[in-house]
Amino acid sequence: MQIFLVGFMGSGKSHTGRILAERLNLPFMDLDDWIEEKTGMSIAKIFESKGESYFRQLEAKSLRAIGQQDKVIIACGGGTPCFHQNMKWMNQVGISIFLDCSPELLFQRLQKGRLHRPLLKGKSDQELQQFIAKKTAERLPHYAKAKIHILQEKEDSQLSDQIIAKISRFTSERS
Repeated sequence: MQIFLVGFMGSGKSHTGRILAERLNLPFMDLDDWIEEKTGMSIAKIFESKGESYFRQLEAKSLRAIGQQDKVIIACGGGTPCFHQNMKWMNQVGISIFLDCSPELLFQRLQKGRLHRPLLKGKSDQELQQFIAKKTAERLPHYAKAKIHILQEKEDSQLSDQIIAKISRFTSERS
């Protein structure tokens, strides 16, 4: 069973993925970390030196490489579902889960960590809010194709319980 976590940056894909991996006793992989390890370059450096088109091709190839594992939880990059039929592929080979955060929660999380995210560096609070609104609207049609949708309005310590329950229901409906 491959589980793909999708959603906007700051939606908790990596954090939640690690918790799920521990609870389900499955390996965890962060797609961006895997790409950085394989290329020896940060995602920001790849974008800067080779461009977004190159990165998106590399991302799709990398997703399919690590997604071949039989049992794995993969935290995808925020844009991963939006390119190269990645969302369709994830839904064919595994279970995709959209971690859907309210714009307010995304703002709270990204406001704190914007120095570590190249796309957010130097943005004022107002610019950050506008960026979140614009990008989430653009990406929502892709995220919405996920097999499981988890809505987060606030911080939730029970998130992994909700996800595990939905995975169980989803897999039992399919058998």
